[in-house]
Amino acid sequence: MAAGVESAPVRYRWYHKLLSFVVIVACLELGLFLTLFPWTRYWDDNFFSSFSEAWRHIWSNAYLRGAVSGLGLLNLYICFAEILRLGRFWSHPR
Repeated sequence: MAAGVESAPVRYRWYHKLLSFVVIVACLELGLFLTLFPWTRYWDDNFFSSFSEAWRHIWSNAYLRGAVSGLGLLNLYICFAEILRLGRFWSHPR
């Protein structure tokens, strides 16, 4: 930018705030589900584990459960990062 030229402040509308809230709620729910569900007894009672013996062996593998839980933790990280970014809506003039 040239010296002395100011850019116009970013104007956030109501739908920006609503979308941020929806992302926070969706990431929180998905993150909690993916983090906790692989370690419940319901994880083994599904179509994929009853499809064949080879699938059951893969599905009950702790590494797969850990990978799914890792995706859940990633979603929780995104959720909390978005919560910390909420201040951008109130630090700028309306």
